[in-house]
Amino acid sequence: MARRALTLGLVSLALAAGGRLPAADAPEKAGTASALAWLATVDAGRYAESWDDAAADFKAVVSRTQWVAALDKARKPLGKVVSRQLREAKYLTEVPGGPVGEYVAILYDTSFENAPGRTETATPMKDKDGVWRVSGYYIK
Repeated sequence: MARRALTLGLVSLALAAGGRLPAADAPEKAGTASALAWLATVDAGRYAESWDDAAADFKAVVSRTQWVAALDKARKPLGKVVSRQLREAKYLTEVPGGPVGEYVAILYDTSFENAPGRTETATPMKDKDGVWRVSGYYIK
């Protein structure tokens, strides 16, 4: 009985602290860590390497050459990242146009040298080998 009370107490404490159990945050943490490492590669201008490090489903849709050209066009004019603040990370099992799987939709409030006040969206997914890799990236 004491063990059950302790378990319920911990659950209640976790819910009161943030409305979620700690284990529920595991995909968000893993996905966010993956996205930040991937974004560091993009920020460094290593666009081809960012394609290499992307999810298999991503690479099946866009070629390495197309990806490098798209990032050259979209990212270079913005300049260097001045700041990037996590706004939201949400675990999903479905995304528009993608297969059923495990995803984390992440929004960042990002300011670039030449474009302050932008929103970056990075969507890592748990790849078939169990590793979280970015499967989508957008800048607004």
